[in-house]
Amino acid sequence: MDNFTDKLPPKITATRLWFFLWMVFAVYGPIEAQASIYSVSSYRDKIPISGLVTDSEGSPLPGVSILEQGSANGTITDIDGNFSIEVNSTEAVLVFSFMGFDSQEILVGNQESLRVTMVSSTQDLNEIIVVGYGIQEKKDVTGAMATVKDEDFNRGIVNSPEDLIQGKVAGVNVVSSSGEPGASQNITIRGPGGVRTGNSPLFVIDGVVLDNSSTGGNNNPLNFINPQDIKSIDVLKDASATAIYGSRGANGVIMITTKKGAEGVSTINYTMGMGMSKMARPIDVFKADDYRREVQAVDGILQDSLANTNWQEEISRTAITQNHNLSFNGGSKKLVYFASLGYQDQEGILKDSELKRYTGRLNVSQKFLENDILTIDMNLSASQTLSQSPNVEGIIGSALAANPTFPAYNEDGTPFRDPAGTNPLRYLEIYDEYLRVNRVIGNISGTLDISKAFQYKINVGIDNSNSTRDVQELPSVEPQQIGRLEITNAYNRNFLIENYLTYTYDKDVHFLTAMAGHSYQEVFIQSRTNSINEFPVSEIEPRYNPGLGQDLSLANNRPTGYATINELQSFFGRLNYQYNDRYLLTATVRADGSSKFGDNNKYGVFPSFSLGWRLSEEDFLNRSSWISDLKLRFGWGQTGNQEIPSKITQPLYTATVSGGTSYPLDNSGTFPAGITFARLANPDLQWEVSTQTNLGLDFAVFDAKLSGSVDYFRKVSNNILLEVIPADPVQPASTTWVNVEDMNIINQGLELALNYRQRFSTDVFMTVGGNATFIDNEVKNSPFTVIPSGSATGAGLSSATINGYINNQPIGSFYLLDHIGFDEDGLNRFRDTNNDGVVNDQDRIVAGTALPDFQYNLFGNLTVKRFDMSFNFNGASGNKVYDNTANVSFFKLRLARGLNVTPEATASPEESVNNAAPVSTRYLKDAQFFRLNNLTVGYNFNTADLGISKYVKDLRVSLTGQNLFVITPYDGYDPEVNTSRNINGVSSYGIDYLSYPKARTFIFGLNITL
Repeated sequence: MDNFTDKLPPKITATRLWFFLWMVFAVYGPIEAQASIYSVSSYRDKIPISGLVTDSEGSPLPGVSILEQGSANGTITDIDGNFSIEVNSTEAVLVFSFMGFDSQEILVGNQESLRVTMVSSTQDLNEIIVVGYGIQEKKDVTGAMATVKDEDFNRGIVNSPEDLIQGKVAGVNVVSSSGEPGASQNITIRGPGGVRTGNSPLFVIDGVVLDNSSTGGNNNPLNFINPQDIKSIDVLKDASATAIYGSRGANGVIMITTKKGAEGVSTINYTMGMGMSKMARPIDVFKADDYRREVQAVDGILQDSLANTNWQEEISRTAITQNHNLSFNGGSKKLVYFASLGYQDQEGILKDSELKRYTGRLNVSQKFLENDILTIDMNLSASQTLSQSPNVEGIIGSALAANPTFPAYNEDGTPFRDPAGTNPLRYLEIYDEYLRVNRVIGNISGTLDISKAFQYKINVGIDNSNSTRDVQELPSVEPQQIGRLEITNAYNRNFLIENYLTYTYDKDVHFLTAMAGHSYQEVFIQSRTNSINEFPVSEIEPRYNPGLGQDLSLANNRPTGYATINELQSFFGRLNYQYNDRYLLTATVRADGSSKFGDNNKYGVFPSFSLGWRLSEEDFLNRSSWISDLKLRFGWGQTGNQEIPSKITQPLYTATVSGGTSYPLDNSGTFPAGITFARLANPDLQWEVSTQTNLGLDFAVFDAKLSGSVDYFRKVSNNILLEVIPADPVQPASTTWVNVEDMNIINQGLELALNYRQRFSTDVFMTVGGNATFIDNEVKNSPFTVIPSGSATGAGLSSATINGYINNQPIGSFYLLDHIGFDEDGLNRFRDTNNDGVVNDQDRIVAGTALPDFQYNLFGNLTVKRFDMSFNFNGASGNKVYDNTANVSFFKLRLARGLNVTPEATASPEESVNNAAPVSTRYLKDAQFFRLNNLTVGYNFNTADLGISKYVKDLRVSLTGQNLFVITPYDGYDPEVNTSRNINGVSSYGIDYLSYPKARTFIFGLNITL
């Protein structure tokens, strides 16, 4: 079998890497040297300036950055806080900046010596937060929002932006569906609010609104982004913040801002990461000696080949990951730019799994016309993602079940052919899935300052992707396989155009901004699938020569496909008003019209408002020596949900005439013979609506060293969109979509966030923070006894359901028979809850939920001289996981048949070897956990001491550990898991079925800035 890796561009070797860096130094160094010579000869009258930089207590500050404004001329303070620099003229302005302190700008004038006192920053109260169609200072925000900057991101191997903020924001829960490279991330903000899969937040990248369905065939819609390009991620949580996005803000909004250029600074930055990963927590199945003993104890079938094989080790490996990123940053007063190239090659810990990603980005901003009243911004990103996946369920299932006394390989190196046919290495030989996704996303926007009061902006964005997915089973003699190739080609196009006008009024104690705009978005999705059977045994893989396939019959290879266009037209407006920098008001409204809905309800209107009161500015508090900021917030708003299939409100016709020929309506408006309705029109279907209330308090005390927030929220979703069996006997469709008007899904809870930072000395600086979320979720007034949402998988379990939506219970509740032990024959006993003498589905109980009611995170940074350390812990409790893997694999009957199991399967001596394993609470397990998710230690070299400061501004090395430990009672691969087992599009939660194991990873990092 051809190696997947050989079909991709060659790996970047260490030799090629260092040769590249040498070339950069070789070229860049002489240029800098020539520039220096030119500088000396042209500016012999430069003015020398020296000085001392201290904090407010008089202690010297080493490492303060000093830059001559509008140039690349700069320096830093030494260990004693001293500095010296030559400037071009007395008109020069020096900019002093240092982490944890406010930046200062000082005009040189006639001064030859400066003494600068840095003032501790007031906890970023002037920090800019990106909101919908604009920005705001943090102190003026009235909604529930949070910002995570790039310096605070999680480190290590990151495939998707959600990983960067995991554990950083209260109320945001990020769970990977599996440990596979590129696996989808399940992210919810303040709990799930819908029945269907539309619980993901809205993602906005540099002003381009993504469509979550427009993924180009990729598992994760955000895999195309290079995390190194991201400057900040802003999370909008409550309706007063998200209602500006109307129908798509019901589940929160995540605003991703990529890096931009900087005036007067030209840098080249290279980062490299090399990582090694191993399976973090193998499942504890019997080893060979224990297996022999246990099979004999149950009088089972023992076939012993005298080997001692750890099958989980055989299918896994020490995976190597390499990551290389090169960026260019610079600009002048009129033009700034940021460009980057990225390459990531991540091996999965299971053999034959891999993810490669190539990315390129260009962000440019140009000012035009007199007084720079016109600004054109362009953001362009291109990526190619290549992935290979084995049959994960097949190899995991067979590795857990395989007889450990069988060898892995024959003497000739071929996989051992065991009598049970469970050697998982054969799955690796035969089955593979390959995915290639090419994606281009970009936007161009123009901002015109019409006057001091009015500003107009237009934003045009495009997101194009195309993908090819090849799923192949190789032909083979042993085991006998005919060979099959299935090819899916998909094309996705997302077009966006927005226009909005902003008015600003600022006079005396009044500050007002008003914005009004229009948006149009069109999403086109197309997919085509075909397949071929019966390939000859050959060295050529079917995907490279599909013409060798011999079975093209429609009976076995019927082509499939679909195409759809969704349109969304919106009108929106927002008003911000401040009085005396104390009393704040924000009001928004958005009207969305969607092509998904019928003629009677295409448009939905979503209003919101929020109020803020900065108590710290009142006379009775503004003289306080220990209160830096105190703000009370209240918000209310509505948002919508349109996550339903396209076209379902439109009528559907079918032809039953001979040959399947389709005919249009005749002139009389009636159907010709053989044409009938398959689905009636549904013009009354309307938006699902979420109404949210938020009450919050922001505070900063003790010179802003301690800051935080407290938020109470309540989100009620109603008009629930649901697919049901029609009550109308005339409706020809087997199911129809309705709004369940009285049904509510309620999320309410409390969020706490706390951050503390302290500079103990000039050399020691610390920040530590944490957040906690207490949340209750409940389904109310459902007219259905249960809406099934999660199905079991495995032999004999295909029709069983695991969890569902039940009145007065949380989403994701497990609805199961209650296992209470074994009878005198060693067979299962289940609770007869209705005491009718018969145990059946009527005896199911609500046995817990997959949603945690308590989530918590702890993170921090410590800097000691040039050493630094950062960490991130996260945990959850109150949630359970249904171990479908154990349900299908680990019980005595399996052991008696010669298949391996865990010690748990034999823990009950009274259980019979003939006992079956139906779905029940027997396999429902506690999933609470506490994890050290991320730990990084780093060292920043003094480039002056190394004699390379002329060429290298910064040089840093680091070591990062990911998923270093997890404390949990769950005995599966990992408690944070969500194998999708949706039923008819209804979201499932907390099911673990043969999921890809998670890895423990160590990464060496190198960062060079020229």
